[in-house]
Amino acid sequence: MVSCEKILTTARELNVDLIGLSGLITPSLEEMTHVAKEMKRQGFSTPLLIGGATTSKTHTAIKIAPSYHHPVVHVLDASRAVGVVAQLINPNIKETFAAQNREDQSRLVAAHLSSRTQQSLLPISEARARRTRIDWRPDDIPQTKSTGIFTIKNFALDQIVPFIDWSPFFHTWELRGRFPAIFEDATVGPKAKELFNDAQQLLSQIVEQNLFQAHAVYGLFPANSVGDDIELYTDETRATVLRTLHTLRQQMEKQPSEYNHALADFIAPKDSGLKDHVGLFAVTTGHGVDALAKEFEAEHDDYNSIMAKALADRLAEALAECLHKKIREEWGFGMSESLSNDDLIRERYRGIRPAPGYPACPDHTEKQLIWEILDVEKNTGIKLTESFAMWPASSVSGLYFAHPESKYFAVGKLGRDQVLDYHQRKGIDLPTIERWLSPNLFYDPETVNTPPVSCSCGSSH
Repeated sequence: MVSCEKILTTARELNVDLIGLSGLITPSLEEMTHVAKEMKRQGFSTPLLIGGATTSKTHTAIKIAPSYHHPVVHVLDASRAVGVVAQLINPNIKETFAAQNREDQSRLVAAHLSSRTQQSLLPISEARARRTRIDWRPDDIPQTKSTGIFTIKNFALDQIVPFIDWSPFFHTWELRGRFPAIFEDATVGPKAKELFNDAQQLLSQIVEQNLFQAHAVYGLFPANSVGDDIELYTDETRATVLRTLHTLRQQMEKQPSEYNHALADFIAPKDSGLKDHVGLFAVTTGHGVDALAKEFEAEHDDYNSIMAKALADRLAEALAECLHKKIREEWGFGMSESLSNDDLIRERYRGIRPAPGYPACPDHTEKQLIWEILDVEKNTGIKLTESFAMWPASSVSGLYFAHPESKYFAVGKLGRDQVLDYHQRKGIDLPTIERWLSPNLFYDPETVNTPPVSCSCGSSH
């Protein structure tokens, strides 16, 4: 969320020893490569550290390190940074460490290239021929009580708390294990219990004093699929297309009995004559978080500052879960649910809520449609940054699918044939689409040297 220009200008002004880049969402990966190229162009020799949830040693070696001819080091998490920094700023061991890092990255690149030659993708036409087979029946398509856009301001926090999934909370603090079994772990159990008790104390304060504001907006719309797209209609006459959602299809080789999924497969095709629906949503519990965190920081209480942000994240996910339950009931197929909180956490309900930027829908730019259709910023105060990150960070957005056969999947690698088709469907120039989809591309846009894709006929295309 900081521009390349500001990072490098500040680095020069302060004569820094190292530059660190951290990214939480996939567009950050492309921006990191851009920063590395700019560092090379501007003549930097400062070591570059790469970290964050979406990064990896392999991606750093393949995509970022080649853009800069000085040390580019991936750091798994913040706790490892001290050791890496100590070696990079020590003149006695810096060169040895840098040489070992280059050697490790060379091995990763070689392994990646080897694996790519062993992989193959289906032509998009064949992948579409292997789309998810669904026996479309009227009984499987619930009819919602009402369509349109709905907002909930100041959602009661005490109603959200029971939906919290606590396991990821412990992961934030580098404690691995499922809640509540983690308390019985001989190694991390005592620390996990202490952390949980502290969290309960602060959570009670947040709820009682209403320190966070929770807002939600959602919409249910008449919809049908057309190929790999989903048309949303203005009303039940379905005469006018409101907007079109664009989905991507798996192209990896699979067994003959397996399907190459796209999210559009789970919406009734337009030519079926069946009247389906799609939901959109955005929720936040992030308003008030920064103010509380700053209060703790002013008192030099970093522990509770981090705790407040971690709890806000858990509450946002819990609100998404709570709202989804409400939507299933309004949609007419969730009234008979009798699910425990653990059942909800393990998603033992009908339907899915995939989100742009995640494996089934890796294109972050699809968020823009959600924001425009639901007027998200006006209705919830959630803004989209230039990289399509959500602010406040404790926010969740996505889509609702209701068909009983809908499921989560990873789109995986994309062939250039599908990307060319996709950019035409979306009406966005090819370089822009390739930038947003860069982690999923099975080719290098700079060389357009597309690896051959094989099909069942035995030839290459």
